[in-house]
Amino acid sequence: MNKKLYVISGSSGVGKGTVIKEFLKKHPDFKLSISCTTRQKRAGEEHGVNYFYLTKDEFDSCIKNNEFLEWAEFSGNHYGTKKDFVEKCLKNGENLILEIDTKGALNVKSLMPDAVLIFIAPPSIEELEARLRGRHTEDEEAIQKRLASIKAEIKNSEKFDYKIINDTVENAVKSLEKIINP
Repeated sequence: MNKKLYVISGSSGVGKGTVIKEFLKKHPDFKLSISCTTRQKRAGEEHGVNYFYLTKDEFDSCIKNNEFLEWAEFSGNHYGTKKDFVEKCLKNGENLILEIDTKGALNVKSLMPDAVLIFIAPPSIEELEARLRGRHTEDEEAIQKRLASIKAEIKNSEKFDYKIINDTVENAVKSLEKIINP
């Protein structure tokens, strides 16, 4: 029995990862998709759990052979979602959540029209900027770059099926549950 693919996107710092994590705690019958990456494995990460770690040549081969639903480059590393992984999970009866950027989400929708696109938005741009600054993980240039990319993400989100405002994690999870309705 085929299940559904839910693609969740949102700006950096909006809390989409936290919302997804809290949703998955309450709904262990859902699975978070595992992406491929060329970046180095960090301490505590495992191949096939956090990511599928590929060499640059392996990743390029996957691109050439059209094996990705979507892929992108961030900070010199490549990230992508393999078609066969998603299709296998859905055929095995797993409801799958994919956390990717809006451009990748729209690409997934073009290849898998039944995918449900959900955009998680901040209560305001000012709130998002405060969250980014509050993380203390990036310099001013990186923050300004992220803020500039928000405009493209918001424009892309107009093509999404649903939009959730993440005013609080609890409210956002409730909104997600209403959409997914497990």
